[in-house]
Amino acid sequence: MTKPKSKSKLVVVANRLPVHRVHSGGEAHWQTSPGGLVSALTPVLQTTEGAWVGWAGIGSETPAPFEHEGVSLYPVPLSNEEINDYYYGFCNGTIWPLYHDAVRTPEFHRHWWRPYVEVNRRFATAVAEILADGGTAWIQDYHLQLVPAMLRELRPKAKIGFFLHIPFPPVELFAQLPWRRNILEGLMGGDLVGFQTRLGAQNFQRASRRFADAKRADAHSVLVDHHKVRVDRFPISIDFERFSQMGDSPEVLARATKLRGQLGQPKTIILGVDRLDYTKGIDIRLRAYEALLARRRRLNVVLVQIAVPSRESVAEYAQIRTRIERLVGQINGEYGDPPRVPVHYLYRSLPAELLASYYRAADIMLVTPLRDGMNLVAKEYVATRTDNSGTLVLSEFTGAAQELKQAILVNPHDIDGLAAALDEALSLEPEEMKHRMMAMRRTVRRHDVHHWAQSFLEALSEAASGSD
Repeated sequence: MTKPKSKSKLVVVANRLPVHRVHSGGEAHWQTSPGGLVSALTPVLQTTEGAWVGWAGIGSETPAPFEHEGVSLYPVPLSNEEINDYYYGFCNGTIWPLYHDAVRTPEFHRHWWRPYVEVNRRFATAVAEILADGGTAWIQDYHLQLVPAMLRELRPKAKIGFFLHIPFPPVELFAQLPWRRNILEGLMGGDLVGFQTRLGAQNFQRASRRFADAKRADAHSVLVDHHKVRVDRFPISIDFERFSQMGDSPEVLARATKLRGQLGQPKTIILGVDRLDYTKGIDIRLRAYEALLARRRRLNVVLVQIAVPSRESVAEYAQIRTRIERLVGQINGEYGDPPRVPVHYLYRSLPAELLASYYRAADIMLVTPLRDGMNLVAKEYVATRTDNSGTLVLSEFTGAAQELKQAILVNPHDIDGLAAALDEALSLEPEEMKHRMMAMRRTVRRHDVHHWAQSFLEALSEAASGSD
């Protein structure tokens, strides 16, 4: 491993580093992690001699700083106790459910809050040590909401931006948080606070005025202690060209054809791809599909549900898995006839190329989370449909619904409404389907992940200059 340079003009700060450790041939080495954020920001960091600060994801072990593919990486240590209290506790037991419309009751524990403060301070200190004078720090997501203000204390002249990848809740829900003022003051330490949607930005502005003595500066800014903070929407996206090329790949297309054969050559394949999380509404989706089959038993249709393992050590997530798998068995037992299987359920993570084959095989993509900041699966599906075929059924409670308006939009809580939306998707005329998909592809192509990163960094530079 190469030792990184000492100071960086641009530092990305996230809970996790953009790499993970893999073992092969008896040796361990670092491998770039998949995901849009990594693919978007790595080229920017490479050209600016930038750095990434985050946890290495290997328990309490903390490697020394190192360089990987031209990016300096600075691991932040977390003890096993902090992983439990800061990550599983405050981040995922308090903030995650609260910010997702409290679809599960959030828990408020002081013994979770204290490690959250300590870990955020550790991240801020790590950034301050490596950020060049006049440099830019871009802090990511709900794990690190206190870092902007902490970093401002350590590096007053730094350009500081924060982006929240999940929804920001309405004031009535945010009000429940005992540490609401601390969180707001932490975020307002930045020059720019970005959200997925306009509603998220508006919710934050309202909360900052109500609970943190901020004043309205203009439609896109608040003023706190003579410090102007820009607040705006920057909807994240995907690497459109990468997914589009995969969708056209002969290997992907051949595998898609093979998949259809393995599924029994159904007339229609419906696909769901989700992390196994209670916010994704997989159980309601299955019940809607069951309602559709009950009304139209002769349908030649198959649902493929891919559930990516998530937080397997948490009891609540194990319960969700059990409930979903019980529903799958119930539907297959009631509506299956050999060799027909109405639901094919995969509990695993798939590499991008194989996932692209499922996207190309699917006639209908079912994306129905109860609440989601954006949902990139919807955009990935659109990008792979290079022949402009396919239909997207999309929850109106996703950030993606604000952009992909040609999708069939649904209320994911409404079982009958969701079943009716599937019925509509099944009967959509080919020309209408093509018209909708072409429009959505234009949107995703125009606003890809590189556009997202560039627009945020440009806005941050302007905001920091304006607040001098």
